[in-house]
Amino acid sequence: MTMALYDSQGLRKEPSKGVPNKSKQVKGRQLLHTILLVVLVVLALGLPFYLLIITAGKNQAEALKLSLSLPTHWYLIDNFRTVITEGKMIPAFFGSILVTVPSVVLALIFGAMASWILARRTTKAMSIVYALCISGLILPPAVVSVMMLLKMMGLAGTAIGMICIYVGIYLSTVIFFVTGFIRTIPISLEESARLDGASPMRIFFTIVLPLLGPTLSAATILLILYIWNDVFYALFILSGKLDTLPLNLYNVASAGLHLNNWHLIFAYIILMSLPLLIIFAVAQKKIISGITGGAVK
Repeated sequence: MTMALYDSQGLRKEPSKGVPNKSKQVKGRQLLHTILLVVLVVLALGLPFYLLIITAGKNQAEALKLSLSLPTHWYLIDNFRTVITEGKMIPAFFGSILVTVPSVVLALIFGAMASWILARRTTKAMSIVYALCISGLILPPAVVSVMMLLKMMGLAGTAIGMICIYVGIYLSTVIFFVTGFIRTIPISLEESARLDGASPMRIFFTIVLPLLGPTLSAATILLILYIWNDVFYALFILSGKLDTLPLNLYNVASAGLHLNNWHLIFAYIILMSLPLLIIFAVAQKKIISGITGGAVK
């Protein structure tokens, strides 16, 4: 038995049939947007990876054509072997490790310490200091002055000089990431430890630093990405006395070993990027929580 619907004047109204149609239209639009987004992601990310892999698996003649066709015969393992042995990747790999690991660790520790002070002291002077600290995000370093200073100190062309430069350059990135997160941490935790007689260093390393894990994880990935792929500062400061992976690729390509050998260049890039992909795959949850942690809290 169906019930009749009447308006305010007593006239009978027909039941509306437009609601199901509207819901179907909304679902259709959402499906269309999802499909469009997937297509854009595949074109923006999948296509470059596809081109990278198939070019690295070709021989020199096929790689010069730069097409999207699959190689006639796969030479991927042979190309990897060639760039490792003839491209001197092993010494360059350890050179990158020697420069990247200390730079990231020191930048994180010093940056977290500075962020703690800047977050807890809210005076106008500290606001000016904070602005000066994060100005390194937009102001480029004076490369010529830095090179002259390193030569005067006897650190030009050394790993220690390169580490100092990276720490100074990317310290502002860590301060920018961590300061906002520390402001969301209740200060009562530090006050309780201070009443128990804990020193500032103990408060920082036992209370503040463990809480910065997700944020420091995100900052770590960014610093590793910047330093691992850097060739500009390494080219001027190391001056060929120490090899890193990007600098070695630039040198061997310029010297003619990989000239017009795009299959070897792409194979080199794949091997150089593997450590970053592994780190990101292992720590992606901490990276995402570190980026959104300050907003959630």
